[in-house]
Amino acid sequence: MRRREWMLYSSASLLTASLAVSLAGPAAAQGKSATAAKADAPRRILVLGDSLSAEYGLARGTGWVALMTQRLNQQQLPAEVINASISGDTTSGGLARLPALLKQHQPTLLVIELGGNDALRGLPLANTRDNLRAMVRAGKAAGAKVLLVGMQIPPNMGPSYTREFEAGFKTVAQEEKVPLVPFLLAGVADRSDAADWFQPDRIHPLAKAHPVMLENVWKQLRPML
Repeated sequence: MRRREWMLYSSASLLTASLAVSLAGPAAAQGKSATAAKADAPRRILVLGDSLSAEYGLARGTGWVALMTQRLNQQQLPAEVINASISGDTTSGGLARLPALLKQHQPTLLVIELGGNDALRGLPLANTRDNLRAMVRAGKAAGAKVLLVGMQIPPNMGPSYTREFEAGFKTVAQEEKVPLVPFLLAGVADRSDAADWFQPDRIHPLAKAHPVMLENVWKQLRPML
């Protein structure tokens, strides 16, 4: 290649490279900004539960979900908490409500605390497992991390039903590979003086029990943040 031709070729190559850099620069910066914005965006925690999470019989702000919000603020963990819990709700009710909640709130983390009312009503355990599994999958499909909260019941329904009910949460958690809180009421319902920690109905814990319930959830939830 002659010297004049080489100089023209080099100049053209430099011009092309400069144009490429100038065009790619804003796009690359925009992509980086979008990634940074996503990383800096506050987490959104959706709690889908029943009366144990809905502060049944308690003063507002004393339930474990409200206490979790306080702890997040104290530890400077940016997160918005949406408590979509309804007293008396079952797994079928939660499953029916979940799609609209996921669409509305677009949570980054979904906490499922349901199943106790299924057992109190003696509903088929296979249905409870199927509903829990469907809710976990719906949460994951929406891009949320999922935390499943387990429950245990007194042996009123018979030892077999009691064992299978507790095992159902473990089964779903293992199948779907999601974290599990083994028993929301650990340290409350299994105390020797448990009667002193519940409201007169002996189903719903007093306010003093909810910090213990929060600790049970926090052990699994904190690493997910």
